[in-house]
Amino acid sequence: MKRRQFIQAGSLATATLLVPQFLKAFESKGVSPVPPGNKVIVVLQMSGGNDGLNTVIPISNDIYHRSRPGIGIEKNKALLLNDDAALHPALTAFKKFYEDGDLGILNSVGYPTPDRSHFRSMDIWQTGSASTEYFTTGWLGRYLDEQCAMCSKPTQALEIDDILSLALKGNNEKGIAFKDPRRLYNTSNENYFKQLAAQHHSNEHEKPVDYLYKTMAETLSSADYIFEQSRLHPTKANYPATDLGNNLKTIASLIFSDINTKIYYVSIGSFDTHVFQQNTQQRLFKQMNDAMNAFVTDLKNNHRFNDVLLFTFSEFGRRVAQNASGGTDHGTANSMFFISGGLKQKGLINSLPDLANLDSGDLKYQIDFKQVYATVLNNWLGADDESILKKRYDYLNFI
Repeated sequence: MKRRQFIQAGSLATATLLVPQFLKAFESKGVSPVPPGNKVIVVLQMSGGNDGLNTVIPISNDIYHRSRPGIGIEKNKALLLNDDAALHPALTAFKKFYEDGDLGILNSVGYPTPDRSHFRSMDIWQTGSASTEYFTTGWLGRYLDEQCAMCSKPTQALEIDDILSLALKGNNEKGIAFKDPRRLYNTSNENYFKQLAAQHHSNEHEKPVDYLYKTMAETLSSADYIFEQSRLHPTKANYPATDLGNNLKTIASLIFSDINTKIYYVSIGSFDTHVFQQNTQQRLFKQMNDAMNAFVTDLKNNHRFNDVLLFTFSEFGRRVAQNASGGTDHGTANSMFFISGGLKQKGLINSLPDLANLDSGDLKYQIDFKQVYATVLNNWLGADDESILKKRYDYLNFI
């Protein structure tokens, strides 16, 4: 292989190194459709540190309104859940999910000794570590390591993005990131790439690139497989023409196919609202609300809603008091949404944050987010959460 050709294929080759080899295991003929009861999780990452207090609003709390004279949401504009709690006005579909028993809300979720750096706190959430620990693998990546080592039929994880998040990187197995199955297929099937992969013959002078070529060849097969599965049962539902709408539409089509994927990962943001928070949150919540409304309706119409658990997280919340720029600064604990037809606890799962008991102006966490992960791993995915999270955490009861 000439050096010039190697460099030409470099960018695609780098991406192929992240493709899990176990995708090929699904390529046997005669695979039956995914049966009901095949549990799936969809993780929605709200990047940037969403302000939880203007999301799930302590609407009757005087401290909330005194602390936010400019950005606090008034009771007559909020979507009331009960006398004390309300949702942001843009989350109309979430209000309906609440009324239908399809929504669970967990408040004051965080971790001990919180970090206010976007990068560090996101690493903590994605790896499932304590703030004093530094892991190089993600909690879902370690799930892949655990399941692929124990199960004859491997599982898989897909992220709808161009770059694979740390959350899906394990020691031995990794998820695969792509924005669109067709684009993945077209990129991996470019003529020069196919020719290079097909014409390569190992020899003693090229041993360093043998593994690269092997990975390239497997990527062709995996990309073909994902693309074909995405076309088996494409959703006919209308989704909003936004990034999140298109991404959830892709996920829905794959859920309805035979691909048997367990984990989907998708993001929206940025929620880093130091200034002009009201406009930013309104815009992003409108996108999230409309996309989620289409997704949930689609799952229900195709009888898969009971098998899918979607949950949201953000790397941290915001401070209780607004700042001088019409926004909020980096805080600590936050709320999480859980959406599914299989919830055991619905509505407000725990109490609203205690605004009279703060830590230097920040919310005190009441639930360690790793308890959520342990519950999802054990109760929904049937995995060994203690081995994956490297510690035993108490389970919650929402699933």
